[in-house]
Amino acid sequence: MAFEHHRVVITAAGRDFGRTLALRFAAQGAEVHLSARTPEAAARVREEILAQGHDADRVHAYACDLTDPASVRGFAAAVAARAGHVDVLVNNGSRYQHGTDLLSASDEDVVETLASGATGTVLATKAFLPLLLKSGMPDIVTMVSGCGEPGNQRSDAHDSFYAAKSAQAGFTETLSRRLRDQGVRVISLYPPDFDNHDPLSQAWEGAPRTAKDPLTAQSLVDCVFFAVGQPRDCFIKAFHFEQV
Repeated sequence: MAFEHHRVVITAAGRDFGRTLALRFAAQGAEVHLSARTPEAAARVREEILAQGHDADRVHAYACDLTDPASVRGFAAAVAARAGHVDVLVNNGSRYQHGTDLLSASDEDVVETLASGATGTVLATKAFLPLLLKSGMPDIVTMVSGCGEPGNQRSDAHDSFYAAKSAQAGFTETLSRRLRDQGVRVISLYPPDFDNHDPLSQAWEGAPRTAKDPLTAQSLVDCVFFAVGQPRDCFIKAFHFEQV
């Protein structure tokens, strides 16, 4: 699958699965606009992509703090200054907070967790929607989590993380209905914990992917590519996964 004609924005792409998405979209030919909380983290991933032989004019790095409305607006404005439209927005940013005891997290941790995941997703979508509406193939992809599914109690994540993911789930559910008439597909993924192998390592190709193994980042990337690559009459709203 190739994405040479796609312009993709990815939030929180400085590490972990956001970095994986940036590397893999670029490998498939997409023009990538990636953000991280610090300019150094974003630039580091851009350099990794360029080292794979990609055109410097098609890989762009930005600093964006998803908890800061002005920073999110600035990110969108910087992309708009380079690009007339955006085809795919990947809402990947969300701080993880561990702990099954509500009292284990500070108030500051709770605010940060909710702000990055819930508020940040709404702000980024709002900021980039005008650019998406200028595309002939607009998609909004949000990495939610199994923690956003009703009744999910399998994770050791903190209650604030559950709250942030539930907020993302409610937001994308409403958005998918409200934007359909404008041709915007809203795609949500609800993965359990998964193995995120480095796309630049041998483990990426050699990771075991049997029914007995944990879900891999490779499979999640395949799901994203599959949904984005469908004809425009195919609206895949969500991917839900069996818990292991």
